[in-house]
Amino acid sequence: MVGQSAAEGRKAGRAGMRLVGGTALAHGEAVRLDGVSIAFTLKGGKRYVAVEGIDLAVMPGEFVAVVGPTGSGKSTLLNAAAGLLKPAAGSVTVFSSALSGLNGRAGYLFQADALMPWKTALDNVAVALEPQKVPRAEALARAREWLAKVGLATFVDRYPHMLSGGQRKRVALAQMLIRDPEILLMDEPFGPLDAQTRQIMGNLLLELWAANRKAVMFVTHDLEEAIALADRVVVLSAGPAARIVGEFKVDLARPRDISEIRLEPHFHALYKEIWSCLRVEVSRAYAGGPA
Repeated sequence: MVGQSAAEGRKAGRAGMRLVGGTALAHGEAVRLDGVSIAFTLKGGKRYVAVEGIDLAVMPGEFVAVVGPTGSGKSTLLNAAAGLLKPAAGSVTVFSSALSGLNGRAGYLFQADALMPWKTALDNVAVALEPQKVPRAEALARAREWLAKVGLATFVDRYPHMLSGGQRKRVALAQMLIRDPEILLMDEPFGPLDAQTRQIMGNLLLELWAANRKAVMFVTHDLEEAIALADRVVVLSAGPAARIVGEFKVDLARPRDISEIRLEPHFHALYKEIWSCLRVEVSRAYAGGPA
């Protein structure tokens, strides 16, 4: 079997182990969701349960992609890990400490970039260091270094409206990484981009991640993107009260090239197996929710 069941995946997470080059290493979880349920109050006082009974652990250095149909609560889980939403039940821990308030050890990259239109690319990246009270000269120097890392060394003085969608996304990526967060939370970050730019950004992300591996929770609707990037793919059911219905280990060799890895037979075997789980939930979502 190429993947593994949800129960097997959770059991592996509880064991606190991950594989690097075939060697098992013990670590505490970077992020752990235990029995997490999140609900919203609707107009008229009705209660909508977005996700229910979620058990998920992300290890340090592990890249986990979360897929599911529209409305399955993928972004809701990221917001819980970021401390933006408080669970109605269950708990969220970050490196074994209970999360209360915002997760200061995480960086968050949204689908829509949050660049300030009145600031240059350089200032948009440097501003991320202001909460750490980094002297401006040092912040600007570090911002230049990060813009160079994302291929924008000659665009430091450009304003967001002067940049392409892919270039703005690179600025946003540098803005997140300059803080050196231990956890990366990424919500459909490449969704608005064209197919070619998505591949370029995916390879850039893998290159930067490989240099200093962080724990990653990556939400996407694109199953091919999830497999190409991740160590593990988690599948959510259709909402409401979405739950984890599958966890699959992506045992493709690293380093990876997004375009080349998709040509490998094992990639297609993984896709077929995960899609057999995901398509059931997509069909349920279009039919109006779980049966």
